[in-house]
Amino acid sequence: MDSKASTTTAPLLNQQNRINPPSKPKQKDFLNHLEAYLAKRDGVDKLLKISRYATKIALASSVLPETLPLTQRLKSFESSVGVSRKAFRLGKFVQDVNALRSSKFDSNQELVLALIAYGGEGLYFFVEQFVWLVKSGLIDKKHSRNLQKISAWAEFIGYAGSISLKFRDLNRISEDEKCVKSSIEIAITRGNGCEEEKERLSKLREKKMMKRLSVVQDSADALMALADIRDGGGPFLGPLSISLAGMLSALISTHKNWVSC
Repeated sequence: MDSKASTTTAPLLNQQNRINPPSKPKQKDFLNHLEAYLAKRDGVDKLLKISRYATKIALASSVLPETLPLTQRLKSFESSVGVSRKAFRLGKFVQDVNALRSSKFDSNQELVLALIAYGGEGLYFFVEQFVWLVKSGLIDKKHSRNLQKISAWAEFIGYAGSISLKFRDLNRISEDEKCVKSSIEIAITRGNGCEEEKERLSKLREKKMMKRLSVVQDSADALMALADIRDGGGPFLGPLSISLAGMLSALISTHKNWVSC
């Protein structure tokens, strides 16, 4: 009786699926996605970062003559956008404090790296508030150099810690990936289904790719911080190299923020 019932029900289900096929997850409307992206502080900040470093690349490449009026306008625009971006960092150090509070550590080494990463970045964002006040004219410009040096060192140290933590995360992801691959191979050998494992493997690979992009981004930002520490002196620290690093960082962070919306 059960067999007959299932045989009878199957065509009905197939017919119903043909009439009302299972709904696929809807893709987010582009304009709604864009609105959500622009509503985030980081979203607007990264768009400003792209426009700033695109301008810096144009200026550093010496394509435009110094005497051209457009060159002076681009310099003014680049400087103005730089000050505007600093305003977006007001209170941003709080996110590092909260990230450190909510983190769980497997070892003392990981705790130390987290203190370096979040502490350095948090101090950088905190000092940047005063750098913005100097640029805005509220604080005397005589403090500008010292504040910018402290900011650059804190940023560089923070990125060094962040890169170290992300390499540890990449090692964990690689280990999880090996375990899932092994489970899939065993399931295939036994003739069992492994759709869940394949889906998990796909998510792990996506996570691994995003983590690698984060390492590249942090490395580019660390290079820019090093250029600020050394006042642009040293190999690979010229204006064009640093502008290209800034653009690379901006594009990666824009992609990450877009995906997370």
